[in-house]
Amino acid sequence: MHDEVFTALVDDFYAPLYRFALSLARNSADACDLTQQTFYPWATKGHMLRDRSKVKTWLFTTLYREFLRSRKRNSRMQSLEDLSPAEQDPPDIEPEKVENLDHNLVMDVLQEVDETFRAPLTLFYLKDLSYKEIAEILDVPIGTVMSRLSRGKAHLRSALQSRLAGSKVVEFPRAKNQ
Repeated sequence: MHDEVFTALVDDFYAPLYRFALSLARNSADACDLTQQTFYPWATKGHMLRDRSKVKTWLFTTLYREFLRSRKRNSRMQSLEDLSPAEQDPPDIEPEKVENLDHNLVMDVLQEVDETFRAPLTLFYLKDLSYKEIAEILDVPIGTVMSRLSRGKAHLRSALQSRLAGSKVVEFPRAKNQ
């Protein structure tokens, strides 16, 4: 019975959802992807919708949110492509220096990283928590978690390179209230 209901739902709403997706994405391939991605959550969670009269609203809202997410992803990817190759890749460390890294050194350097960045680094790498779990614990959006992890890794990498080069660990600026 569930398959029949799902098939009927696709038959009823695929064309209007596709037209809406086409008006947003402005190309047929992306519109097809958005429309199909809209039906996936329905296939897995649709049975949880209490008021069946809101199916159409739910589907269109889901499609729009997926469009916003994909646009944000594409924007991030584009900004990465705009970076020079040196900025995209972390700096290389010679293999013999990597072999000299040990747990205590990394933990010492981690303690010197500002708390704003240390907390997400610790939760992600030492506690193996997901971005979502870290966001809930720190009471910040997932995007902020991702940004702090990225910046924290850069600070940690720089500090480790300074240590390995025999120079003093660089001081990191205090983060603004984020």
